[in-house]
Amino acid sequence: MTGGDANSMEGKSYSRRLNDLEERFRALEPTIPAGPEKEALSVVHGMLQELWRNLRPGTAESTVHLTLQDIADLYKTAPSMDGEAQSHGLAVGTPAPDFTLPDANAQPFVLSDHRGRPVVLVFYPLDWSPTCSDQLSLYQTELDEFARRDALLVGISVDSIYSHGAWAAVRGLTFPLLADFNPHGEVARRYQVWREGDGFSERALFLVDGEGLIRYVHVSPKLSHVPDIYELFAALDRVRSPEPAAVEGS
Repeated sequence: MTGGDANSMEGKSYSRRLNDLEERFRALEPTIPAGPEKEALSVVHGMLQELWRNLRPGTAESTVHLTLQDIADLYKTAPSMDGEAQSHGLAVGTPAPDFTLPDANAQPFVLSDHRGRPVVLVFYPLDWSPTCSDQLSLYQTELDEFARRDALLVGISVDSIYSHGAWAAVRGLTFPLLADFNPHGEVARRYQVWREGDGFSERALFLVDGEGLIRYVHVSPKLSHVPDIYELFAALDRVRSPEPAAVEGS
């Protein structure tokens, strides 16, 4: 088989996979509740369709090659996300509500299973959105700092496990992303960071100590605001000190 024939066969196989995914999206789309999450997914779907049309053989842009980085950078052209905070979250000193949520591999994550070490709960609005992509990529680059403090970092949003899996793959995220998908936003509601009108959570951090108490809280004053990571590290250092002091973020 010549190189051209091999490329042609590979292209057809790739096209079939895209068609299969397109059929799955069309089957799932009517089941997604109306709201910003559905709109965001539709925008991403539209962007991917446009990229595919430009890359199909015979088009004017067929010499362009779609890369993993192209997909990873889609957030840069996604609609902006903004809005004032609508809640303050549970107070410092409150026992952290226990929960069980699936990660991107459908494995259950139980908060109480991790007693004895600090856990950082990162509530964020949606996968693929601009600020969320920047925030979680920042945490990925600083995983060694979290590990040095024996802290477990987990992200939580209302996206499905399938969205989490795809987003983590293209963004290179290796820490757990948990799906607060069904019941929709139940864990965010329990931590009092749910935005009812938007259908997703605030951008919020909760530091849970080894005894299961909330020791630090930060709810971003605006959805587009990324929390100060050095303030989070300072809170982790206080929790690990011999005489820790509870602190609350602004």
